[in-house]
Amino acid sequence: MALSKELLDILACPKCKGDIHLNETQDGLICDKCKLLYHIKDDIPIMLIDEATRLE
Repeated sequence: MALSKELLDILACPKCKGDIHLNETQDGLICDKCKLLYHIKDDIPIMLIDEATRLE
């Protein structure tokens, strides 16, 4: 089960409170402003700044 459109519409980056979007493989959420990838595990987005991966 993928994340619902309603959930994606209300989620925001916990660092900058900006918009996030699914990555191409749909296993993470990307904040373009902070350049962070928040992973999705077992259909649950892990929205912790310390757990995010920095994008280059």
